Amino acid sequence: MGFWKRVSRGLMSGSPPPRGKSGCRAYAVGDIHGRLDLLDDLLDRIGLDMRRNPAKKTYVIFLGDLIDRGPDSAGVVERLRTLQMAGGRLIFLGGNHEEVLLRILKGDKDILASWLKFGGAQCAESYGIAPDRLQNMDEEAAIRLLQSHIPSAHRAFLENFADTFSFGDYLFVHAGIRPGVALEEQDRMDLRWIRDPFLSDTKEHGCIVVHGHTIVDEVDVRSNRIAIDTGAYQSGVLTAIAIEDDHRWFLATGSGDGAATRDNAVSN
Repeated sequence: MGFWKRVSRGLMSGSPPPRGKSGCRAYAVGDIHGRLDLLDDLLDRIGLDMRRNPAKKTYVIFLGDLIDRGPDSAGVVERLRTLQMAGGRLIFLGGNHEEVLLRILKGDKDILASWLKFGGAQCAESYGIAPDRLQNMDEEAAIRLLQSHIPSAHRAFLENFADTFSFGDYLFVHAGIRPGVALEEQDRMDLRWIRDPFLSDTKEHGCIVVHGHTIVDEVDVRSNRIAIDTGAYQSGVLTAIAIEDDHRWFLATGSGDGAATRDNAVSN
């Protein structure tokens, strides 16, 4: 199990492990960032795991940042927009990259240059727009060009993403939460953008937060959060966590024939 980085902080010996929603299973997929090839691979692995170990009810959660950086944002969005998984309910959470693209499509020209620099150029190219063309146009014309090339169905799909999803003792979110703030009072900016003080906080949150957004070399399991963004667009490793009752396991691209790595929910 060398791939999985286990960090146990603040876990009390003998305390009950966190549990998922009773009678259900959840799979959560980390940041895809335009890697349709890895998405297809991981969906196959999840499907195989579901068939090998059927559950009464299954949720498949995508933690956001479907787009940008990798070569096929358009393909990822279309794949997931039309995805059907037998026995699985799909949940989509919004990431900061979806938020930025939607703001641009609504006319926010001030962030266009930054978006192109931080992965938007690859996204635009996947929709048939040469990045150099966008960079050489004035912002308003560039936005009109994006609006004309990104299908309305893709835009509507991204606009309907949720911010969080609760599953028993777990909370799924793109970036994290503001420590010390009740869930119902969390700001969307934090849910989609926060790093510190969330990443450095060791206090319990009342739930285990499963998040992406911040790249880790290996899945990072802590007593109050689990980070599963393994940098798919550059590493080739797209990761999913699975949770059922008091067990959790991981699936990832590039990890053999798709067999899952399982353990109980308390880190060793």
